[in-house]
Amino acid sequence: MVPGQGMAMVLRQTLTGGARCATWSVVGNASGLVVWGVASSVGLSQVFAHSPLAYNILKYAGVAYLGYLSLSTLVSLRQRGGAFDTNGQAATRPIAAYRLGLVTNLTNVKAAVFAVAFIPQFVPRSFPLGAGIVVLALVQSLVSLGWYSALVASVDRAATALSRPGVRRVLTGISAIGLLTLAVVLLFSSPR
Repeated sequence: MVPGQGMAMVLRQTLTGGARCATWSVVGNASGLVVWGVASSVGLSQVFAHSPLAYNILKYAGVAYLGYLSLSTLVSLRQRGGAFDTNGQAATRPIAAYRLGLVTNLTNVKAAVFAVAFIPQFVPRSFPLGAGIVVLALVQSLVSLGWYSALVASVDRAATALSRPGVRRVLTGISAIGLLTLAVVLLFSSPR
C-alpha cells in the first residue's frame, strides 16, 4: 500500500485512461506479485534461507535501493507537481493495460525484495517454506488487488482534484516517507 512505482502507474492509468483501463493494470500488477512469489518459492528464497551472506547482500541491496528511491522521490518534490505526474498516454486496450501492470510489477525491485526478503520471514517454521511463500504471495496479491481497486474507484471520482500539482506533491512526499520507512524496517529485519 506504500506509494511507489505501482501506485504511480495506477494513478496515471486512472487519470489518463479511466477506471476500466486502470482496473486491467491493477490485475496485471497483482499477477506480478504472484509471479514474484512463485519465483521466490521455487528457489530464490531457499538460496537466501540457507546462505546468510546471500541474504545480507540482498537485504542491504534492498535497503540501498529503497533509500535511493526515497531520496530521489524527495528530490522530485522540487518539480512543480512532484513524481506523480499524470502527463502521458494510458494503455487503454485491456491486454495492453494488463501488460503494463504486469511489467510495472516485474520491474519493481521493491516487489522482488518483498517476495524474497520479507515474505519468507512470515512463514511459520512448521509450514513448508515454498508453499508458505506461495500462499502469502497470493494473500499479498489479493490485498493489492483490493487496495488498488478501491484506489481506482476513488481516483476516478476525484480525478479533477488529484490532477492539481499541490496534491501530486503531497502524494510524492508520502511516497518518499513510505519508501524510507521500508528501508529502515528492512535494515533492522533478521533472517527467517
